[in-house]
Amino acid sequence: MKETKSICPECYELIDAVIYDENGTIYIEKSCDYHGTFKDIYWGDAFQYQRFGKYLQDGTGVLNNITSSNGGCPHNCGICEVHKTSTILANIDITNRCNMHCPVCFANAAFSGYIYEPTVEQIKEMMIMLYNQEPVKCTSIQFSGGEPTLRPELFDLIKMAKELGFKHLQLATNGIKLAESVEYCRNLRESGLKTVYLQFDGVTPEPYMETRGVDALPIKQKAIQNCREAGMPIDLVPTVVRNVNDHQLGAMVQFVADNIDIIKGVNFQPISFTGRIDTKKREEQRITIPDVMKKIEEQTEGVVTSDDFYPIPFILPLSHFANAETGIENVKFSVNPHCGSGTYIYVDKNHNMVPVTRFVDVEGLFEYIEELAHEVDEVRYFKTLARWRGTKKLARGIRQYVDDSNGPKDIDFARNLYNMLIHRSGNSTKVFHERMMLIGIMHFQDPYNMDIERIQRCGVHYATPDGRVIPFCTYNSFYREEVEKKFSKPLHENLKAG
Repeated sequence: MKETKSICPECYELIDAVIYDENGTIYIEKSCDYHGTFKDIYWGDAFQYQRFGKYLQDGTGVLNNITSSNGGCPHNCGICEVHKTSTILANIDITNRCNMHCPVCFANAAFSGYIYEPTVEQIKEMMIMLYNQEPVKCTSIQFSGGEPTLRPELFDLIKMAKELGFKHLQLATNGIKLAESVEYCRNLRESGLKTVYLQFDGVTPEPYMETRGVDALPIKQKAIQNCREAGMPIDLVPTVVRNVNDHQLGAMVQFVADNIDIIKGVNFQPISFTGRIDTKKREEQRITIPDVMKKIEEQTEGVVTSDDFYPIPFILPLSHFANAETGIENVKFSVNPHCGSGTYIYVDKNHNMVPVTRFVDVEGLFEYIEELAHEVDEVRYFKTLARWRGTKKLARGIRQYVDDSNGPKDIDFARNLYNMLIHRSGNSTKVFHERMMLIGIMHFQDPYNMDIERIQRCGVHYATPDGRVIPFCTYNSFYREEVEKKFSKPLHENLKAG
């Protein structure tokens, strides 16, 4: 079906790979001269693979502070000239210390034997480098780790990012610190944090025992309650492992709907295998994006279906319209269509869920927005007038794609959607998201299923103290250890100093 490049999961050498359909399942297969042939599931549904694939588009990449690939992608990340997407969300690991010992974790000082904690000045330099990216500034940061709440300067780092101009700041956390006090959660919000990205693997104790080694559910529940009292919005982030918690996906979706006042979405992340793992266990635990979509459909009894989901680049017309309307280069969600999917759900006052696809012709609407963007772009003179006319046409035209008879009865959805699309911030966005839930699925690659073409369109990057920007999947597969060792000190030295 498709030829691509991948890496050997043993020696990490760049090798040829083929992606193909076998009985309705998409596989990736590759051979290393030294370590043999490897085969893994790439996408669990051939129909959805084709449906998503038609949305493939290139973005702008990053034009400054880049490294040369020298034909060696993905072994010269930094970010290089062959990359096709700008930094949509930047991860900054502020520590690798953690107060848990999770078997599925990407990074933990107890496992690595050293402490990685960039200085405040180094972190500031990383932020400045990200914000100065061209042609599109990076304006979204996730503070991550390890467990970032163990960093005493966290509040100052959030304030610093806000002062530098970053618009969206989120925190990836296990919730232990948040469960300790409402005041801590309130301080996060008052510092400028927009979202808590809360690790959450199920609605019963069993998944946590398997993935985290401890029943962490009471901690999650307390953290959620404290955030509620502090007014600190949350997104849930479950690591999905087949035969561990994949039977609770529908229950987790309903959990979000039941707590829509403070939890605004769930981003399922199918497990990635960053270390060596035997074939049998990998096959038992591997789960892909369409598998998650299908299980959500089954477990919600068809309330949310697989066809309600669209790939991330489906929303590219919004970027094109924003560019045309403002004359400023905006973020383009040009990631590979097989990297992630999502859908919006309206939650009524009785916590019933209605996907927006039930009352919005989303494909027709986005085609219309793309047409308006082209109309404004093609005008050579009186550009300001053309932009004004474009927004007025959108205001008039948007209603033809919204079926009010099947939509929310308590809000003017078309008006709120228009306000959100045009203003994109402030009260209009708040009103739109008040009862809207985002279900996302993002599958980060590992050395077994890595497709270099997906790497080159990655929009989730890591910033490093040496000025590099590295795609998420390559960073966690083989750059993390190199970077952390370069800027770390041995764990025993830190213990002595403490």
